[in-house]
Amino acid sequence: MELERLRPTVLRGTFHIYELSALVAAARYVVESAPPDVPAESLDLLGQVLADYDQQLRALPSAAAPAAGSVAGPERGA
Repeated sequence: MELERLRPTVLRGTFHIYELSALVAAARYVVESAPPDVPAESLDLLGQVLADYDQQLRALPSAAAPAAGSVAGPERGA
């Protein structure tokens, strides 16, 4: 995972798919089963972030198959 600050309130993140999927799964768990003391506004905001993520994910082109001779697996430092 890499984070880059573009502006004081804007970050750009580069994640391996397994890192991002772990964060999204945790966020979905919180939205679906948060204890009653979690503010509704926080759950609404997190739900909107997940909806935006889902929309962006649907808009991505499907992953292309690796080129012949390339090595499969997570790339480090990418």
